Amino acid sequence: MNKKATILFILIAIFALVGVRFFEENIFYDPLIHFFKSDYANQTLPDFDTFKLLVSIGFRYVLNTLFSLVIIWLVFEKKDILKLSIILYLILFLLLLIVYLLLLFNYEEGNYLTLFYVRRFLIQPLFLLIFLPAFYFQKKA
Repeated sequence: MNKKATILFILIAIFALVGVRFFEENIFYDPLIHFFKSDYANQTLPDFDTFKLLVSIGFRYVLNTLFSLVIIWLVFEKKDILKLSIILYLILFLLLLIVYLLLLFNYEEGNYLTLFYVRRFLIQPLFLLIFLPAFYFQKKA
């Protein structure tokens, strides 16, 4: 693929990631969005439908992962890096989801920071920001 087409597709994938974030309140069920935007330190967690929340977070993680994998593929174009990325995304999802559930049901009132950050890794494409430089430096070594 030529360089211009690669850059165009990378930009499209980035805009897709931005779109997921921009339309998060319309697409996904997540009562914690408003909770964490407020003065949450002095509040209790809002009521939520656990199944609906998990499905929504899983769907958002999958969307972010797919767009991130497209970017990783377009930047490196190596099957080994793509396979490793897929494995890492799956393992990290399972680990983070377990931790998220534990924190969600065993929280201490006013102590929500860990829940906030674990949720952030599940709903934002932060792993892309970690993987791109890591794979780049691995490639250079």
